[in-house]
Amino acid sequence: MMSGSVSIRPAAVELPERPPLKHTLTPLILVAAAASFGFALPVVTYLAPSGPAPHCQVPCGIYGDRMRIDMLMEDAATIEKGMQSIAELEGSADHSPNQLVRWIMNKDEHAQAIQERTASYWLAQRIKAPKQSDDGKARAKYLRQLELMHGITVAAMKCKQTTDTAHVETLRKLALDFSATYFSSEDLGHIREHHGGEHAGGEHR
Repeated sequence: MMSGSVSIRPAAVELPERPPLKHTLTPLILVAAAASFGFALPVVTYLAPSGPAPHCQVPCGIYGDRMRIDMLMEDAATIEKGMQSIAELEGSADHSPNQLVRWIMNKDEHAQAIQERTASYWLAQRIKAPKQSDDGKARAKYLRQLELMHGITVAAMKCKQTTDTAHVETLRKLALDFSATYFSSEDLGHIREHHGGEHAGGEHR
């Protein structure tokens, strides 16, 4: 039997040199890198954006509903321009493959922006379920708004998959139909004046 205490000191382990963390790494890669080298993850002040910036969802109480419709219409116009340019390039014998790819990517990015904005802004924050379950009129309006937003998401998907400008027209019509269920007469007048075109009639609230 041994008397006294025995102090055991762990052997020193030399960790590999910490690699530089580039600001373009995704958060998942940063976490994995930190775990593999056994050090705490430092505060990262900037990460490269992966898509359109979503609304804060604090909630801050600051919303730009009409502006979001303007943005959707701008995205739709860009998608349409992309589709037309793709068709022109594909029909040219000496077209630039690089330019063709750029138009395809640009078209798809704007379609994705519509889908992300629909989900993170409209569906998550602005379309409200009726407070009274027995309010038939409010529930019908709510279900119609959900139907229209789902249609917008699907139409944006079709814009990614094809170069058929009919899907862009569907986007515009659905956006105007939704606007008619959502906005005041003053805001709706602005939207129809700037984006109405042949769909200026829309639906009625």
